[in-house]
Amino acid sequence: MKHWQVIPILCIYAMILVACKKDAINDPRFDHVIYHPTPYILDYPDRFPLPIIPEDNPMTEEGIALGRRLYYDPVLHINNDRSCSTCHQQEHAFTSAASVLPHINLGWNSAFLWNGKVQGTLEDIMLFEVKDFFLADLDRLNAHPDYPILVYKAFGEKVVTYELLANALAQFERTMISSGSIYDKVMEGELFFTDAQYDGFEIFFSERGDCFHCHGGVLFTDNAFHNNGLDAIPEAGLGAITGIPVDMGKFKTPTLRNIELTGPYMHDGRYSTLEEVIDFYSEGLHDSQTIDPLMKQIRKGGVKLTVKEKSDLLAFLKMLTDHDFTVNPELASPF
Repeated sequence: MKHWQVIPILCIYAMILVACKKDAINDPRFDHVIYHPTPYILDYPDRFPLPIIPEDNPMTEEGIALGRRLYYDPVLHINNDRSCSTCHQQEHAFTSAASVLPHINLGWNSAFLWNGKVQGTLEDIMLFEVKDFFLADLDRLNAHPDYPILVYKAFGEKVVTYELLANALAQFERTMISSGSIYDKVMEGELFFTDAQYDGFEIFFSERGDCFHCHGGVLFTDNAFHNNGLDAIPEAGLGAITGIPVDMGKFKTPTLRNIELTGPYMHDGRYSTLEEVIDFYSEGLHDSQTIDPLMKQIRKGGVKLTVKEKSDLLAFLKMLTDHDFTVNPELASPF
């Protein structure tokens, strides 16, 4: 296409865009709607790090309410037949049997999806979900009786865009904070370990279990990517995104918060139970050229836990279940 042919096309596009904005400005639906967003202070424990909140998308009650509604509304999908909550179910700590990564404490993440396809902020991954995964129909959303008004209340814009939808979803997902497990209550002095839980705690946070290198800290994930020895011939994983050979077989470290509820396990859901996962790390590791250096017991096939140690580790992992998170009414469907 020659340059002189491109210019008229761009002009036509610009005219259409201006016309759409003009129609929105003159839309009588907005006559009595006021843009006055209410600032929202994110509530999280002092022992958590600072969340990632971009300056151009501050938290507001209106933005969160819009994001919550979008999260549960199939209108976001091109076929109008599924929503975020279809795969991210609250009773399963916002995941499902499809082995999707749970929506837990994502406000502290900077890399998303099992293979790290999207890097950045929650806004970036939500833009990918809205635009590329759900293929949201903006015409349908702009013609919707409610969403243009809700977008205006949240962002002061009268035209629904992918970016505004993503911003609202990101705001809501930052409120999906899990910090009320039995383990948290022990750390806060409200409860005490049982003998088995304490022994499991010692195994987890020592070289004996070798879990803490990737799953340590208050978030129980390093938000990084590792080849953890699943296969002798690793799948592509992060390597498919970066094209770097050393990244073959690397997948995102999932949080272990609510791990009791988020099976099946691993990126491909190959393990149905936590007992199987513990067995794998105990004696089922596979060496490969890109195995992570943190897998220090790879030559032994695993950390070789005793039956009692496996039981104690399981008892500790179950302490990470946050039952309040799975029934929190502020995270439930607004419909």
